[in-house]
Amino acid sequence: MIKRMAVMLVLTGLVFGGIFGFQAFKSKMIRKYMSAGQPPQTVSTTKATFEQWQTQDRAVGTLRAVRGADLAPEVAGTVQAIHFQSGEQVKAGMPLVQLNAEADAAKLKSLEAAAALAESTYRRNTEQFKLKAVSQATLDADAAASKSANAQVEEQQALVAKKLLRAPFDGRAGIRAVDLGQYLSPGTKIVTLQSLDPVFVDFLVPQALLARYAAGQRVLVTTDSFPGKSFEGRVAALDAKVDPATRNVKVRATVRNPKHLLLPGMFATVETASGGPVQLLTLPQTAISFNPYGNTVFVLDERKSADGMTELVAQQKFVTTGATRGDQVAVVSGLSEGETVVTSGQIKLRSGAVVTINNDIKPSNQAAPRPKDE
Repeated sequence: MIKRMAVMLVLTGLVFGGIFGFQAFKSKMIRKYMSAGQPPQTVSTTKATFEQWQTQDRAVGTLRAVRGADLAPEVAGTVQAIHFQSGEQVKAGMPLVQLNAEADAAKLKSLEAAAALAESTYRRNTEQFKLKAVSQATLDADAAASKSANAQVEEQQALVAKKLLRAPFDGRAGIRAVDLGQYLSPGTKIVTLQSLDPVFVDFLVPQALLARYAAGQRVLVTTDSFPGKSFEGRVAALDAKVDPATRNVKVRATVRNPKHLLLPGMFATVETASGGPVQLLTLPQTAISFNPYGNTVFVLDERKSADGMTELVAQQKFVTTGATRGDQVAVVSGLSEGETVVTSGQIKLRSGAVVTINNDIKPSNQAAPRPKDE
């Protein structure tokens, strides 16, 4: 019994001794690792430099034709002839649609005959009046009858003319909305006609930026229908009032459109250069850590290590950012020209962390980036 107790105690001592020994060894290795410091973190960097910036105001606008209308007849009638094709370029005064005007033309001939008779009667009675064969009252009545008959002829001529719809200006006809034999009521749309060169682009700007705009100012218009292509224009006019609901002002620019690529109703992005170029400290946007409590960057400083070697150390700084363009952002304060700034790998950094630089792959830093072909 005593021998069994001795063996159990020895085994228990060995177990606890092993446990305490392992814990002591682990603590020793942790202290050794911590005293050796963290391994250097690999980052990419760039130099903070001044670049020339041109202030650009951007707005979303809507294109509209300088002259555009949905054409419709003023009088009712049945379509007798169509003189245009959908999508065709038409000239001002070109016949588009003829409505049936046979009854109106016949009535016009009757009125013309009546007017001719009234004129003949007036001329005859004028000669009779010289001979005192008719009274002045008769001559006045004949003159009034002649004028009335001629007025009725002109009215009927105008009615007959309205049966033929003509293009009011040069432009491109849209898709035809009527067919032969169709009865049209007054105001029924026949076709849309749009003058496409030049076109207007209307956009809104805040009243705070109103001083930056003036007639004749250059604008660039882009649309997602034609990626990578821009259209140049000039500010034509500014609205005479500010919208009290939004405090915005409508601005209209005229854009040349010789190839008729831009169509009324499209939305477009309008960029307007304002003021002169300025020099701003510029970084790639990837270098900035945007946070609710402030925007920060990591800059690199040199220091001597414990073994006397020079090493790079990251230090976090708060910065104030300004405008952005493409991949770039302007830094207003908190950074000096020439400082080395981390552009990627910040997520694994803290102030005082040792780093190594690898710039084999760097984030994009383009003022006007464009997609690359695959």
